[in-house]
Amino acid sequence: MCTLIQKILDDKKAENIVILNLIGKTSITDYMIIASGQSSRQVGSIAEALQLELKSHDINTAIEGVPQCDWVLVDAIDVIIHIFKPEVREFYNLEKMWGVDLPKASVGS
Repeated sequence: MCTLIQKILDDKKAENIVILNLIGKTSITDYMIIASGQSSRQVGSIAEALQLELKSHDINTAIEGVPQCDWVLVDAIDVIIHIFKPEVREFYNLEKMWGVDLPKASVGS
């Protein structure tokens, strides 16, 4: 499923995509994907595209963070996708919580 999600994110021009393998580290999900969109509109568009495309593959999702779209979470059970505006991503720095550094391009953006 991560490959499908990464393709959707790439197609919608998401930036700084990070895939975290959390198997054995937490019971909430197997993978966490973190990506950035340059505006609230792009973040919302990416989340909507994910929801529609995953639904077409019979994968149910839940979305939180709309309509503000500074940070949208798409819960696909085995994979949780976080889509941030760059400054919000830098502020929360979820990668650090899981022991991964922010992608260089998003720091200070």
